[in-house]
Amino acid sequence: MSRIAVIGSNMVDLITYIERMPAQGETLEAPRFAMGCGGKGANQAAAAALLGADVLMISKVGDDAFADTTLANFRRLGIDSRFVERVPGVSSGVAPIFVQADSHNSILIVKGANAHLTGADIDRAEPLLRECRLIVLQLEIEPATVYHAIEFAHRHTIPVLLNPAPAVAALSREHLALLDFLIPNESELALLSGQPVASPEAAARAARSLVAEGVRHVIVTLGEQGALYVGEQGEWHVPGQRVQALDTTGAGDAFIGCFAHHWSEDGDIRRAMQQAVAYSACSVTGLGTQSSYPDAQTFARFKLAHSA
Repeated sequence: MSRIAVIGSNMVDLITYIERMPAQGETLEAPRFAMGCGGKGANQAAAAALLGADVLMISKVGDDAFADTTLANFRRLGIDSRFVERVPGVSSGVAPIFVQADSHNSILIVKGANAHLTGADIDRAEPLLRECRLIVLQLEIEPATVYHAIEFAHRHTIPVLLNPAPAVAALSREHLALLDFLIPNESELALLSGQPVASPEAAARAARSLVAEGVRHVIVTLGEQGALYVGEQGEWHVPGQRVQALDTTGAGDAFIGCFAHHWSEDGDIRRAMQQAVAYSACSVTGLGTQSSYPDAQTFARFKLAHSA
């Protein structure tokens, strides 16, 4: 079993299901509330672990009850959390999420302790990180820490995957050129490339511009339309699976966790994308974030039921 390292965020999701967003100054009653474990890093780690990956998590939690919830969740999933440390006097990260009746969502994030993860934390984990097949990163931690992790991976010849979310335009081009995998969605790709992304053809053009800057493999997640690959191995499109979506929260993280697991097993990018598209589709048929992620057995049943 290949080991994956996820260096990034954890959050506690505060999910409110709504009919519509209230206008300024308006108060509405919402039909349902749920709380769960989230954060892009933790979500991606959870998806990979549920599918059977050996996952090492490097993150920070706060000095509150939310930290207890997060650490217990990592233990439940079998994620190695020895480098998930508490920050005294600081809140854990939280993510208020609003899910509308059409399954689309709006999310706020409060980084909390996630902002305290540093390059020194990565360096302390060096002996275990050097055993990893892949390092997975996102942007809910400080940019300097992300850059340090990319440099660490490059220095030790460990493949590195960046999910550039939440999207920021001013990412270091020097560090982008060191990436093995860049996996944005359409809006993140548009921001990074400075090009409009209104169709799969436009997404391919924008992805080519990033490959030209040095990224080896760009994979664009296209929601219900699947995913697009542009990189050293050519170009191809993996079509989406048609399902009845209930909640799209965390679907992109489900894709990345599944992709990381399957790619780390055999290095087959196309197959890993096919699995990740299906896993992401399965995730949107449930409610919540990690609570909607299937384990390997449930995922196998989903694929069997949706095979053509």
